[in-house]
Amino acid sequence: MQSPHHTLGPSRRALLLGAGAAAAASAVTAGQASAVAAGQNIVAGRTGTADDAAARLADVPIPSPDTLPLTGGPDFPIGLFWPPHPYASTPERFTEIAEAGFDFVISGNYAGDGNIFQHQLGLARTAGLKMLISDDIQIRNLSRWFSISDQPADNLSVTPAEARQLYTRARDAYGPYSSMAGFNLYDEPGAGWFGTLAKAVAISRELAPQLLPYINLFPSDDPAYYNAFVDVVKPSLVSFDRYPLLSEGREDANYFHNWAIVRAAALRAGVPAWVFIQTLAYHGHREPTAAEMLWQINISLAYGAKGIQYFTYWTPEAARGEGFGPALITVDGRRTSRYAAAKKINTTWLHPVGRQLKPLVSETVVHANETPLPNSTSPFVPTDLVTAVTGQPLVIGTFRSRDPEVTDRWLLVANRSHSTSARGALTFNPAKVTGVDVFHPISTAYAANRSATFPVSLPPGGAQLLHVHTR
Repeated sequence: MQSPHHTLGPSRRALLLGAGAAAAASAVTAGQASAVAAGQNIVAGRTGTADDAAARLADVPIPSPDTLPLTGGPDFPIGLFWPPHPYASTPERFTEIAEAGFDFVISGNYAGDGNIFQHQLGLARTAGLKMLISDDIQIRNLSRWFSISDQPADNLSVTPAEARQLYTRARDAYGPYSSMAGFNLYDEPGAGWFGTLAKAVAISRELAPQLLPYINLFPSDDPAYYNAFVDVVKPSLVSFDRYPLLSEGREDANYFHNWAIVRAAALRAGVPAWVFIQTLAYHGHREPTAAEMLWQINISLAYGAKGIQYFTYWTPEAARGEGFGPALITVDGRRTSRYAAAKKINTTWLHPVGRQLKPLVSETVVHANETPLPNSTSPFVPTDLVTAVTGQPLVIGTFRSRDPEVTDRWLLVANRSHSTSARGALTFNPAKVTGVDVFHPISTAYAANRSATFPVSLPPGGAQLLHVHTR
């Protein structure tokens, strides 16, 4: 069902996944038939009374994101959607993914069989990658195709006990692989599905607290959609997709607005914010340049992103419609220029700078020297740290340590433009700031800047990370 707050229409991820819904439904039907034949009474023919499982779910502890795969640990997670299809799932292809600086793969591209998932998990383990599995027979029976209800009269539902059986089978099938990071419970749910997803997430935490219960949300201009998600589902992260690079050189006017809403919801819930970036052309959207890919990433970092995901890695074939252009890898397996661009961005910039930003808390994000301001953005105003920002338009994210005793701040200064270079300067308050260090991603070290004014010179889509020492 569709969220009443969703105002943008189906996203490309929804259409990609929806194109395979008939095949998935057939798989679900077959899975149900097998389960019923085995006496497990998954949906039809249910016997007995409702148990107290629903009440138990409310008491399941919520693990810290710091303890989970991908959201935890020091490394900044970089993932991809639409991986190599089953016939192209080879050691060489998964090594190719890892060499481009990716950390995890969200399964898809006609991988729906348990044997294929196990094969891919083995390849991922060898390549040093993690996987989020989109299991249509077990997991999506409890999180997408049916609701979870302890009321026997509810149609198209499974009880919490039956949902546990489904989850346990999937966990036991894929859990032994060290590359298993978690399950993709639902891609782009409407708000009406949040109640069932809350139960599915609780079941995941109860039966496999070491796995990440992953859900990606629609793009939306309404804060109520994201606030309801964090309040009802109590997720381990807030992930969304919105692709801002439109045809004829246009830019989605509400891209920053959507990011501001997601940032606020994630901060309120105390969980990481993840986003998908656009890697290909499709109806109404243009093919990104390397600078435009970098720009999406750096704007997202400035807005507090703690995970970046690429849409897509492998190119969807023409039969899926929507006019998909080449992504990082073409339909027939050839690398495009965007593969090389992603590899450079991931390995020489995003991984090292992301590792610095991941443990920090987003404090503010402002747009400097930009008139008119995009919808829902905040203008730069002088602070006790930065008294002036001159030059061309910049987006500045300010971050603090989780330790309240640490008064230092970190600034991610991003070029507002993805097509032109930006020059400017930040003036720091000498009464408050004792020094500014500049992060160099190649050496992964900071270099001191001794002037009270810091010059900025950024390529299209580029950014710099500063460590501001305070009194």
